[in-house]
Amino acid sequence: MRLSRYFLPVTRETPADAQIVSHKLMLRAGLIRQTAAGIYAWLPFGYRVLKKIEQIVREEQDRAGAIELLMPTIQSADLWRQSGRYDAYGPEMLRFPDRKGTEMLYGPTNEEMITQIFLGSVKSYRDLPRTLYHIQWKFRDEVRPRFGVMRGREFLMKDAYSFDLDEAGLTGSYEAMFVAYLRTFARLGLQAVPVRAPTGPIGGNLSHEFHILADTGESAVFYDAALEDVSRDELLAADASTIAKLTSLYAMEEEEHAKIETCPVPSDRLHRRRGIEVGHIFAFGTKYSASMGFSVQAADGSQVHPHMGSYGIGVSRLMGAIIEASHDEAGIIWPESVAPYKVGLVNMRADDAACAAASDDIYDKLAAAGVDTLYDDRDERGGAKFATMDLIGLPWQLVVGPRGLEKGVVELKRRATGEREEVSIESALARLAG
Repeated sequence: MRLSRYFLPVTRETPADAQIVSHKLMLRAGLIRQTAAGIYAWLPFGYRVLKKIEQIVREEQDRAGAIELLMPTIQSADLWRQSGRYDAYGPEMLRFPDRKGTEMLYGPTNEEMITQIFLGSVKSYRDLPRTLYHIQWKFRDEVRPRFGVMRGREFLMKDAYSFDLDEAGLTGSYEAMFVAYLRTFARLGLQAVPVRAPTGPIGGNLSHEFHILADTGESAVFYDAALEDVSRDELLAADASTIAKLTSLYAMEEEEHAKIETCPVPSDRLHRRRGIEVGHIFAFGTKYSASMGFSVQAADGSQVHPHMGSYGIGVSRLMGAIIEASHDEAGIIWPESVAPYKVGLVNMRADDAACAAASDDIYDKLAAAGVDTLYDDRDERGGAKFATMDLIGLPWQLVVGPRGLEKGVVELKRRATGEREEVSIESALARLAG
């Protein structure tokens, strides 16, 4: 993509209402624009990142055996009355009548709807187990929306729901999702800590939150330092033994930690860091299947209420978490797995015929090799181009200038480390296409 034809409204100034790093940088780098309190438009650059995050989440859900569908954003209040949650959920739920006076709501989650859809269609134990998921926009009317996409009112979420014949089956489904989450966050370049959590309005007695460790996180987490020793490779190859290892190590939010009189972790191993919650999984048994009157026939002919779990990941929230965990004073540093473009190609002299021709040729060759490239072909000062590239945080910068071309070299910069080197055009292309 040529930057001269792209829509990337970057700004130098930090908006006055932006309080945390990710909110500031997402606005400055032209990823989002606020349209109402806690509601954002995703601009082309930000939308590319969002779709890449979504795809990694989707691939790991599919790998775990979950089946994708799509449910509507608008739900009937009657569904929530069946489960007993309509009055209990609280003012965060946006409620309204349709033109006929029927009470409706903008779904904050989908336990009731998926229960009706799936269990209303199956009758036998032969149809279990199943896990269904979708990636859908949600709305929760936060009393104080803030921190950009970290605590907005409208957000993109992956929510999955498992159905099993008994508690043992539910445990297996829960563990499969646990593994999927570990793999997902590792692929996104994030270090996630699983924390035993209260179940809240979802219900049940087994629940874990996944916190991304970042200095600007919204909550404090106390945890065993051994959690930091778990390697990315180990998380990518996670299995039941990995879950057992991680859940055996102490991790608790500060509020819950304060209730513990005797901490089980020695003081030299007890770490405190800020954390950003990006995922939450629940096993709540028969809460919804029983309250909504759904059962299936077991192998012995008896009728049983299926055991259920739900599993959420804040897809749009993850973008803010990645930036909080990966930035410097100059701007964003995208992990390559979610970067909107792999390479930022900088033509230092758009008014120089030789420089423009060489840059055009490099751009064409990168495109032919399937390398996503943002080509800064604008007639701007070199300093402004470098500042833009550092702000938007693409993994690689390839700089083409008249002096370098005279020597037959270009400059290749790795954004994460700041390392620069002069290499031949052929070497640069080979490295970036590799």
